[in-house]
Amino acid sequence: MQAHRVLARKWRPNSFADVVGQTHVLQALRHALSSGRLHHAYLFTGTRGVGKTTLARVLARALNCETGVTPDPCGVCAACRGIEEGRFVDLIELDAASNTQVDRMRELLENATYAPTVGRYKVYVIDEVHQLSGSAFNAMLKTLEEPPDHVKFVLATTDPQKIPVTVLSRCMQFGLKPIAPAVIAARMTHILAEEGVEAEPAALELLSRAAQGSLRDALSLLDQAIAFGGGRVAAGAVAEMLGVADLDALIAILQAVSRNDAAAALAAADALNGRGVALDGALQELARLIRQAALYKALPVAAPDTQEGLIELASRLSSTDLQVLYQIAVHARSELDWAPDAESGFVMAVLRMIALAGPGAEPLKVATADRASAAAIAVAQPAAAATPAIARAVSATAAPAQPPHMEAAAVVEPSARPTDAATFDGNWPALVERMGLGGKTRMLADRCVVASHDPGCIKLELGAAFRRMFDAAVRDKLAEAVGAALGRSVRIEIAVVELDTGGVAETPIARRESARAAQQAQAVEAIRSDPFVRGLIDEMGGVLLDASIRPLQNQTSNPGEVSP
Repeated sequence: MQAHRVLARKWRPNSFADVVGQTHVLQALRHALSSGRLHHAYLFTGTRGVGKTTLARVLARALNCETGVTPDPCGVCAACRGIEEGRFVDLIELDAASNTQVDRMRELLENATYAPTVGRYKVYVIDEVHQLSGSAFNAMLKTLEEPPDHVKFVLATTDPQKIPVTVLSRCMQFGLKPIAPAVIAARMTHILAEEGVEAEPAALELLSRAAQGSLRDALSLLDQAIAFGGGRVAAGAVAEMLGVADLDALIAILQAVSRNDAAAALAAADALNGRGVALDGALQELARLIRQAALYKALPVAAPDTQEGLIELASRLSSTDLQVLYQIAVHARSELDWAPDAESGFVMAVLRMIALAGPGAEPLKVATADRASAAAIAVAQPAAAATPAIARAVSATAAPAQPPHMEAAAVVEPSARPTDAATFDGNWPALVERMGLGGKTRMLADRCVVASHDPGCIKLELGAAFRRMFDAAVRDKLAEAVGAALGRSVRIEIAVVELDTGGVAETPIARRESARAAQQAQAVEAIRSDPFVRGLIDEMGGVLLDASIRPLQNQTSNPGEVSP
């Protein structure tokens, strides 16, 4: 009976064509081998199982193939077969994790001075090279500085930060990336077809994500899944083996939420708890499934492989509801540490989905008719502080209808009140500066002007040229910041209009640019009128570059300086 070979060893690549997921490295090595521009030392870095040692052995074959140095070794000559079978005397492999001492390194390097026994090059492959001692690195450094022509070093490490810079600087470095789950799944599909093993695509998807970018780990898990499933790789068996939630069970929870069926949703959640599923991972999977449903709803052609259950979910819920569900699933993972136990945290996340996104949540309205903002506020707080945030963000009545040209208003209770309510005199640029906004919220605020205002409402106008900057969520953040600055509930209305030149000049960003231009002009004038500068120009025929002058900050006596 032939001995069984594990898949990770049986299907280990023997040529560059068989290596997957490292195109950027393969292209560089192929070009170097084809052109003969070979370096004496290569360093492969990356996490476990991404192909570092495999590429080192393939490179050794490419350098020693009897057909000549080539990016496509023949695979049948004595050198290629010897390297594949581990008996090629001119390929010296060292595991630095178990050989850290300087004596072993000196012994190897002393032999490097001798010509190869059977091959074209002596290839030294040192795995986990970062674990060598300082003395061993020093011993290696001399050979790296002046290597014999017949010696090539291939170093591999998962932690390049621990390698001395003197060694790094003498190596050609290649960073191997974690392999994408889709690439891992495709490789497993090919291998199973060759092995004659039946597998469900959903099972391979679970395995490829569990491997976390490592193809070797994926094949080890695949071996385990074949044994666990009795020769068949099924999604349910793989989920049980990995201790993760079955996709059908998670979709059942989402469908129950979409029907506002709390009993069914909680029953499905309890079933997951009973099977000992890692609930942190279950929430992660829920977020991924919701993302798939939202993508299908927005652009079906971009998600052709969406499961039927998720298609049904997308048909029942609005895009806003799906955004709410996604926010809840994502933030609930970080809240598990705040929960009494993981099971309670998971159940409360499911109940929160029903409360804020299911059909039964329709009576709860935010003034913007955008419940995603309310959910984001509700789930972004720790469990102990979530209730006040929801109470502030959710209102029992919808906002009044706006004119056709007017965007919906946002009413948000301030999260932090000043001791005395501030007044707003219509100076929007000053208020924007006081709020200390950032990101998209600042970009939107900077391009608005005040059309009218009263204690309860500020009506803004946004130039039509900046229409794409308008976003409901950004407007809500702006309303919240205004409310916090003024210490009271404020309605923000934004209309997209054609602003005339005078209107544009009143925007905060235009005000700042105007002030900056005035400061620059004052600085230039101050420098040009300075007696010392005038003397240099007159006596030496110099030219003053206005662009090199910068206004001094917080300085009134001398408003300008010349950049070096």
